[in-house]
Amino acid sequence: MDPKETKERMKIPKQVMPEQDPHERVRNFFEVPYGYTAEQAMEEAKRCIQCKKPLCVGGCPVNIDIPWFIRLIAEGKFVEAAHKIKETNGLPAVCGRVCPQEDQCEKVCIVGKKGDAVSIGRLERFAADYEREHGEVQIPELPRWSGKKVAVVGAGPAGLTVAGDLLKKGHKVTVFEALHTAGGVLMYGIPEFRLPKKIVQSEVEYLKRMGVEIVLNAVVGKLETIDELLSGGYSAVFVGSGAGLPNFMNIPGENLAGVYSANEYLTRVNLMKAYQFPEADTPVIRGRKVVVFGGGNTAMDAARTALRLCPEEVSIVYRRSREELPARVEEVHHGEQEGLKFQLLTNPKRFIGDNDGRLKAVECVRMELGEPDESGRRRPVEMKGSEFCIDADVAIVAIGNGANPLIPQTTPDIKVNKWGNITVNPDTGRTSKKGVFSGGDIVRGGATVILAMGDGKKAADSIDEYLKTGLW
Repeated sequence: MDPKETKERMKIPKQVMPEQDPHERVRNFFEVPYGYTAEQAMEEAKRCIQCKKPLCVGGCPVNIDIPWFIRLIAEGKFVEAAHKIKETNGLPAVCGRVCPQEDQCEKVCIVGKKGDAVSIGRLERFAADYEREHGEVQIPELPRWSGKKVAVVGAGPAGLTVAGDLLKKGHKVTVFEALHTAGGVLMYGIPEFRLPKKIVQSEVEYLKRMGVEIVLNAVVGKLETIDELLSGGYSAVFVGSGAGLPNFMNIPGENLAGVYSANEYLTRVNLMKAYQFPEADTPVIRGRKVVVFGGGNTAMDAARTALRLCPEEVSIVYRRSREELPARVEEVHHGEQEGLKFQLLTNPKRFIGDNDGRLKAVECVRMELGEPDESGRRRPVEMKGSEFCIDADVAIVAIGNGANPLIPQTTPDIKVNKWGNITVNPDTGRTSKKGVFSGGDIVRGGATVILAMGDGKKAADSIDEYLKTGLW
């Protein structure tokens, strides 16, 4: 690209994605952003200056050829752009919606050094949606079967990525999913208004059409063990069982009615559609005043979900300041637009119940920031004598999750760390047990969708090598 064209492209303003009005969307569960129009997508794509050394590709955990697919969008070749993305990413409509691009590909965008980065995630979403909505989804031609079968435990982002990649390498794959629907955290953890479930299921359906077999209601560790899978015809196993064990705060009153883990709350609402009760079978306490403890993306998801169910007030209670909030800036912004309140530098001390064992208030204490801790953030320190109460009839604890313990408990020769996460070689996903690989949240703890997918891609390459050579 000549310098004159580069200069002209740098002048193009970032395209604003249209979205629902905050006063409307807080009363429904429809997706908040509408997505780019074709004209907006082409204009945004023209902001890409097609760098000779595109740092954005290295910033993507699944190494999408970002400049190439963006160039195709700029030329109006939307279907071709989607196909280019799918060469390395089997879940583009999901990633375009929930990946933290601002901390990955967009963070290193050269255009972003002098202004706003190119909206890579929104363009990825546009291409994937266009392909699906226009019936242009193509199933890639697969190589001849290698004669090897691989079992994948968990139909979340890591497991689905492994499955799709291994199929393209010529191996048969069976995915065992404990829940009644495939998708993992994409189905039970992320709200409908951020990630419509029909989008997730369309991505799952794409993998099934490719040839991935998915067995639902199959709890590996109970139904069959890893050893039984390995002796029952599978040459390798990938464990992507996630981090579904909720952490609690171990303070008085956590067993009161109305106190939820974020996992339970979001699973009830998202996967089991409690927001449609009684049309859907699963209820959830809606509450008049809801407090959510935590400052990450899960806390924001829970709080913004509660806003749509609670008639009065929803607050985030977080023990650090706004600068330390780990949630995506966009999610915090959307929450504030919708009326979310923030009680910062605040920590709970106990839950207070009524005579029927139902939550009625939370006693909290003010905090101040001290010296940095091991995370690099300043450690919150309790201010003596600053206790106060917050009225609440629903509390949601969103302070992180532990690893799903079932696989390690039933496979003792798989090594885990002190937190119960499976230990792997980070370059290959190999565990301490021959033929068993792992990745995603069961290894990392609670992380992002795209990092889990990156783990899946590495593991698929490593599994393929192992199946071909037999070397461990």
